[in-house]
Amino acid sequence: QVQLVESGGGLVQPGGSLRLSCAASGSIFSIYVMGWYRQAPGKQRELVADITSGGMINYADSVKGRFTISRDNAQNTAYLQMNSLKPEDTAVYYCRAIYSGSLTTYWGQGTQVTVSS
Repeated sequence: QVQLVESGGGLVQPGGSLRLSCAASGSIFSIYVMGWYRQAPGKQRELVADITSGGMINYADSVKGRFTISRDNAQNTAYLQMNSLKPEDTAVYYCRAIYSGSLTTYWGQGTQVTVSS
């Protein structure tokens, strides 16, 4: 059974930094795309950033220049380095993985990020 386990969320002041991690396990197949989404209260879930196994990266305009996504293919782990955090970055952040071949999508349980003074 595939599991995505996120970690690294928490409370940070505006201008601060956090690093999220997402570790995938439970499948013998490789992961095509790993990504981070977020959902703020009362809003729809939105893409933050994603990265393919080949290293192609996509960012939401709102995080460009502040967030950096990376992945370790050998460890099936993705990271999201978040700098210059703003109160509007407050949300539950979810990891998503799309596996090669079947293109089956899996989601993590989410980790809370709160940016507040």
